[in-house]
Amino acid sequence: MANGKLYLIPSPLGEYDPALVIPAPVLERLQGIRVFVVEEVRTARRYLSAAGLKGHIGELEFHTLNEHTPLSEVEALGGLFADGQDVGLISEAGLPAVADPGAQLVALCHRRGIEVVPLVGPSSLMLALMASGLDGQRFAFRGYLPAKTDERRSAIRLLEKDSAVRHETQIIIETPYRNDALLSDLVSICRGTTRITVAADITLPSAFIRTRTAAEWKSNLPVIGKRPCVFLVLA
Repeated sequence: MANGKLYLIPSPLGEYDPALVIPAPVLERLQGIRVFVVEEVRTARRYLSAAGLKGHIGELEFHTLNEHTPLSEVEALGGLFADGQDVGLISEAGLPAVADPGAQLVALCHRRGIEVVPLVGPSSLMLALMASGLDGQRFAFRGYLPAKTDERRSAIRLLEKDSAVRHETQIIIETPYRNDALLSDLVSICRGTTRITVAADITLPSAFIRTRTAAEWKSNLPVIGKRPCVFLVLA
C-alpha cells in the first residue's frame, strides 16, 4: 500500500473560533485525520476541539516536533505514513513549516517521496506585509535577530543597509518579551526617513498595525508588551 499524505494544517493566530480564519474545506479535512505531529500537544488538542473534533480528541494520536526534538526522532516520524495513513502537521500559530521546526518533517517527506499537501490559512508574515503599505514586490524574511544587544543593533544596521541597496522590505519577528527592546533599537538606529511597521495581535480584536517613519515613532513610541508581533523595515 502507498504511503499516506502529509497535510500542512494552518491554525489561528490567537484564541478565537477557528472558523473566523480557517476555510471550511480545511476544517472538513481535519475530520478525517487521526494522526497529528504538533509543536505543543495541549495547544493542538484545544485547537482541534474548537475546530469540530470535540468529544473525539481521545481517539487522536499526537507526536511532538519542536525545536528540541532530536534528529533521530524526526526520522522516526516517517514511519507514521505507512499503510496509507495520512498525517496532519500543526504548528503553534499560523502556517506550519514557516519559521517553524515542522519544516524538518516536510523535508523528510520529500526525501521519502511522501506527498505534501499545504492547506490555506493565516500567515502573520504575509498579513503584516499586506497591511504595511511597504514594498510587497521585493521583500525578505530575516527571522529572529540576535538576542544580545550589541549583536542585535549591528544586525539592524545591516538589514537597513540591505533594504536601501536592494529596495527591499525586511520582515522580522521576535520573542514577545523582547518586542519593546527591538522596537526601541529599530527606532534609535534606523535613519529618520526609514519606514517601520509594527503589526501586533494580527486577526485579534486587539490588533495594532501601524507604519511610521523612525522619526515619527521616536516621538510616540508604543508599548507592545508580550504580544505576537511582526516588524517590517523599508529604508
